[in-house]
Amino acid sequence: MDYIDLYESPLGPITLASDGESLVGLWFEQQKYDKATLGACEARPDLPVLLEARRWLDAYFGGKDPGPIPPVNPRGTEFRQRVWGQLAEIPYGRLTTYGEIAQRIAEETGARASARAVGGGVGHNPISIILPCHRVVGANGSLTGFGGGLPRKIALLELEGVDLSKLTVPTKGTAL
Repeated sequence: MDYIDLYESPLGPITLASDGESLVGLWFEQQKYDKATLGACEARPDLPVLLEARRWLDAYFGGKDPGPIPPVNPRGTEFRQRVWGQLAEIPYGRLTTYGEIAQRIAEETGARASARAVGGGVGHNPISIILPCHRVVGANGSLTGFGGGLPRKIALLELEGVDLSKLTVPTKGTAL
């Protein structure tokens, strides 16, 4: 059984999901790949981990570094678990690239990892914002896709004080 709650963010409604102990999902409404890993659900806004996630999000959307993330347990393959673990290590207000994540995974495992494979893992991140996939950009500074939509990615980076002046939007190829 999974447990859910709704959170009203400044960027639209967010669904929070838990297995009872950890977060297993956090999605904007109509986000790509939303709720794909959930089983049967019951609303439980009083669940401690969901309350902790709400406090974390309140601080985050309040423009503050919310500190350590709530307990997470994203569901996915071993490789995706590694990618998501790398996402958790990206500091607030900082960016990294798919290639840099691939390099760190290769160093950890001794096995080659491609930026493209990392992109697939990042794209299927089931715990948006808290596992900050919005902080990953292309090697050339391209603001690649975000399951919650590119405008939300830009808004999240702006909220964190990221300098967007050297980043580009892939479809237009122009600086922001």
